[in-house]
Amino acid sequence: MSGVGGPIDILPLFARLSTAEQSRIVEPHTRRRIILSTNVAETSLTVPGIRYVVDSGLARIKRYSYRNKIEQLRVEKISRASADQRAGRCGRVEAGICIRLYDEDDYAQRPEFTDPEILRASLAGVILRMRALDLGDVESFPFVEAPPPKAVHDGYQLLRELGAVTDENVLTSTGHKLARIPLDPRVARMIVAARDEDCLEEVLVIAAALSVQDVRERPQEKGAAADAAHKRFSDERSEFLFWIKLWQWYEGEAESGKSRRQLEQACRASFLSAARMREWRDIHGQIAALHAERDSFEKAAGRPLAEKISETRKADAPRTHPASYEAIHRALLAGLLGNVGCKLEEASRGSPAKAPYLGARGIRFAIHPGSMLDKKAGRWIVAAEITETSRLFARSVARIEPEWLEEVGAHLIKKTHFDPHWEKKAMRAVVFERSTLYGLVINPARRVNYGPINPQEARELFIRQGLVGGEIAEDFARRWAFYTHNQQLILDIEMLEHKSRRPDILVEDELIFSFYDNVIPGGIANGADFDAWRREAERKAPKCLFLEREDLMRHEAGGITTEAFPHAMHFNGVDFALSYHFDPGSPKDGVTLTVSLFDLNRVPERRCEWLVPGLLKEKVVQLVRTLPQKIRSKLIPVPDFAAEVVESASMARAPSDVPDCEQPLISAIIRFILQTRGINARGWNITPDAFRPELLPAHLFFNFRLVDEHGRQLAMGRNPVELRGKWGEEARQAFSARNLPSLAHSGMIDWSFGALPEFIDIETKGERVYPGLSDDGGSVSLRVFDT
Repeated sequence: MSGVGGPIDILPLFARLSTAEQSRIVEPHTRRRIILSTNVAETSLTVPGIRYVVDSGLARIKRYSYRNKIEQLRVEKISRASADQRAGRCGRVEAGICIRLYDEDDYAQRPEFTDPEILRASLAGVILRMRALDLGDVESFPFVEAPPPKAVHDGYQLLRELGAVTDENVLTSTGHKLARIPLDPRVARMIVAARDEDCLEEVLVIAAALSVQDVRERPQEKGAAADAAHKRFSDERSEFLFWIKLWQWYEGEAESGKSRRQLEQACRASFLSAARMREWRDIHGQIAALHAERDSFEKAAGRPLAEKISETRKADAPRTHPASYEAIHRALLAGLLGNVGCKLEEASRGSPAKAPYLGARGIRFAIHPGSMLDKKAGRWIVAAEITETSRLFARSVARIEPEWLEEVGAHLIKKTHFDPHWEKKAMRAVVFERSTLYGLVINPARRVNYGPINPQEARELFIRQGLVGGEIAEDFARRWAFYTHNQQLILDIEMLEHKSRRPDILVEDELIFSFYDNVIPGGIANGADFDAWRREAERKAPKCLFLEREDLMRHEAGGITTEAFPHAMHFNGVDFALSYHFDPGSPKDGVTLTVSLFDLNRVPERRCEWLVPGLLKEKVVQLVRTLPQKIRSKLIPVPDFAAEVVESASMARAPSDVPDCEQPLISAIIRFILQTRGINARGWNITPDAFRPELLPAHLFFNFRLVDEHGRQLAMGRNPVELRGKWGEEARQAFSARNLPSLAHSGMIDWSFGALPEFIDIETKGERVYPGLSDDGGSVSLRVFDT
């Protein structure tokens, strides 16, 4: 660049500058120079020939955030001592001038000195070594500059994260191991974990790399070439594996017999700093030697000889295969649990986000733009460091699986449980478990056994929902005779409730629960444990789990007999199954008569008006109450009148196939009134229209369930006329399809064809049809029985 007084060179100066570019600063020169430097030129490096210093009064200072547990590089105002030091960079050869870009009052108000590093860094390493050396509490140690209490608290938090101290801040065995490794506690924790994961060789390389300055060089004018050279060592899943591949390359180059000069040339060709590569190698050797020495010391520490020999052989045995990706990164996670992150949902859907990852303690960060995994990192990642510059960036990242976090960070995982419930198939109480690490949801809802978490509530769920509620797997139910017996008793009593339409016969579930609760010992909360106890208990008392009928009934259900509430109705030689259900408002409420399509046209409409004997009185009461007041007043008390109707001789045989039941129920009631109330009743002008059956509750009419020959429901309704209108033709076709044998004879003038058979068997699916002669010896009626 040309300027006043001739050509001018403009040179940068900062810590990560390559060695070649740094050397240009101190080389002899004849042209004027302008050096743009960070505060590295303030104390770390003396640049000769400086006559002018332009001081911005600012510096990027490294501080540790105790709240977010991250390193921050913030631009801050420098202290007066730093300003004086900057001014001292000029005027060493001849008179110099310092130009400050801030006024004198600003200078005077600044602190005299920059905060010491102990006030700006994590104290975890200091606390660890003080504990190991038994120097007492950090809080009472006479520091020249005592750190604030929050810094001490943060240091203990990090050590607890690493498993180095207990909740009472007592050093653990892991803590003693970390204290003997002169590295950052996080890096030391990786090395300790690597031995358990059998990946010590690889993690030592990574640990050494994290302990030195980045060996990569990237000159601005050759950025693309440098990126291409570095890419051959990259891995699409992990930037940590970059160091292993680079190490293997460098070791191969070094062992190939190349001279130091040739190694430096190879490094320059790959845009690597040869000096930092040597430093990396030296630190690796020191760490490896230190670890081997500590390992030997532990083996000799008072253990049996056989155990020493066994462990030594195991440790010294060479690995025949490289360590797995999982093993390496699980070891790294042991030291970096606070540096994990999960991609946010909006970022996963492709929405642009400045900070697409949610990290520990609610921080949000992005992967550094220079990262090889910037655009293709996975949902869960771990970073070697998270640093705040213009914003939070993660450097040296790798993909991880959330399951690893639950194993490695088990001592930090917080678990909450919700929705405990009984599972019939598993025969145990389960609960959903939500696990989090520093606020990151690792597993939102995992099904786990509830027994170990809350034995008492799990036992209650087993009894209440399993034994009492009937949620028992079939293979268990078949083996448990007591359960079959008890459930049948309950079903029988529930049927009494449906028939009597009274929901107060069966005792409450709480009483059944109390029975089991008193018999079953504590600690039994699943089917397997219960089954083992049951077998032993029933050897001593075979009926110990059997309920008695009186235990389940509040009171006796009078009048609930098979005669009053039959299981089937017999019409025209056919038995039609009946079922009972008490659920007002439900389509199934009342008595359901199941009829096959084959028999639909054989259901006697009038007979069905009589319902079943157990409900006949109620139906008569309800019908009488629909009469006009003038007539109804002559029949009071109505319940007594209804009882007379039911008990009358002509009505007593209502369930049977008798002529009295073939007339409409209302006509029979009218006839009974005229017969029992005499001449007075004849002037009342009672007709069927005086009754209003449409006002009766639905359960006082049969509910007809029409099914096909396979038992599948075709239709359901309370009006048989409507069912016949819709399905009558299909019913006739179904009857004709039975291929009934023909008994017809034509052209006969006398009885010359012999006697008609008394029965004709017709085989059908699931039933047998028996036609028989009627009383007059003419027509044939069919009777159907289940086989």
